[in-house]
Amino acid sequence: MQSRTGDMKDSGRSDEIIALQSAESGMQLGRALLHALHNAGISVLYQDREMKTVWARNMRPPWVSDTGVSDTGDGILPPAQAERIGAAKRKVVVSGNPEHLELSIPADDGARWFQIWVDADHDDGGAVQGVVTTMVETTEQKRREQTLKTLLREVSHRSKNLLAIIQSIATQTSRYSDTLSDFLTRFRGRLQSLASSQDLVTSSNWRGAALRELVSGQVGRYGADPVRSLRFRGANPYLNPNAALHIGLAMHELAVNSVSYGALSRADGFVEVTADLTAASAGETALSLTWAEAIGANDNQPSEKRFGSVALERVVPASLNGTAKLEITGDRLEYHLVVPRGNFETD
Repeated sequence: MQSRTGDMKDSGRSDEIIALQSAESGMQLGRALLHALHNAGISVLYQDREMKTVWARNMRPPWVSDTGVSDTGDGILPPAQAERIGAAKRKVVVSGNPEHLELSIPADDGARWFQIWVDADHDDGGAVQGVVTTMVETTEQKRREQTLKTLLREVSHRSKNLLAIIQSIATQTSRYSDTLSDFLTRFRGRLQSLASSQDLVTSSNWRGAALRELVSGQVGRYGADPVRSLRFRGANPYLNPNAALHIGLAMHELAVNSVSYGALSRADGFVEVTADLTAASAGETALSLTWAEAIGANDNQPSEKRFGSVALERVVPASLNGTAKLEITGDRLEYHLVVPRGNFETD
C-alpha cells in the first residue's frame, strides 16, 4: 500500500516536472519568436471578427500612433490605405480564405512599401474567430528593384548608341577601304578602340572616363610608352560616356596615324596633348583639346581624304556638338577639338 502510494506520488511529481518543462519550452519558443519578429522587422496583429485588437507584436509606425496600437489596428495610415486593409480583413472573415496585398505609403523620402498577409484564425469547428495580419516592410527591396530597372534602361539606351556608332564606323570604314583586308584591319582597330574606352566607362559605373587616362590608354595601345611618348598638359576633366567613346575614337585615329606616318613612328618621337577649359558663349565653359606632333621630312602623310580625317573633322565634333580642325603644315600636325560643357565635368 505504501509502495503504491509512493508510486502515485512519484508519478505526480513526474507529470508536474513534465508540465513545467513544457511550459518553460513554450516560453523559450515564444521569446525566440519575438526576437525573430523584431530582427526581421515583421509586425503581427491579431483581431477578432469585429476587428477589435486582441494582441499585437512588434508593431512600428505606420501601424501604431503615438498613443500605441488602436482598436482597429489602423495606426497612422492614410484613410485610403486603411480602407484597403480593412476591406481585405472583412473579406477574410466572410470567406475564411487568406488575402495578400502590397501597400505604398507616402513618406518624407519618397514612399514606404509593405507586403501584407491577412489569414483567418479558425476554431476547432472551422469557424473564423479572428484574423491574423502580418506586415513586412520591403522598401529597400523595392528601391533596389527600381534602381535595377533604371540601370537596365540606361544599359539598353547606351547599347543602342554604341551599336549606332559601330554601324557608322563600319559604313565609313568600308567607304574608305580599298580591299576587304584593309577594311578588316581598320575596322578591328576601331572596335578595339571603342572597347578600350568602354572599359573605362564601365569601370566607373557608367559615369565616364578621365581625359588623361583615356588619352594615355589609346596611345599606349599601339606599343608606344605613354610615359615617354605622350606629354599631357592642362586640365583633366571627367568625360561623360558619349564623350569618352568619341574622343577615344579621335585619339585612336591620331595615334594610328602617328604610329604609321608621324612622330610615334620614330624611336625618339612624342606627341603633345593639351587640354584647356575656356570660356564659351553664354558664360559656359568649353573643353579645348589639342593634339600636336612634329612630323619629319620622311613622314609621308597620305594626301587623299580617308576615314581618319573624316572622323576627326566631322564625326567626332558632330556627335559632341563641338567643332574641330585638322591642320598639317610643313613639319607639324595639329588637331584642335572644342566641345561644350555638357560633355564633361570638372568637379
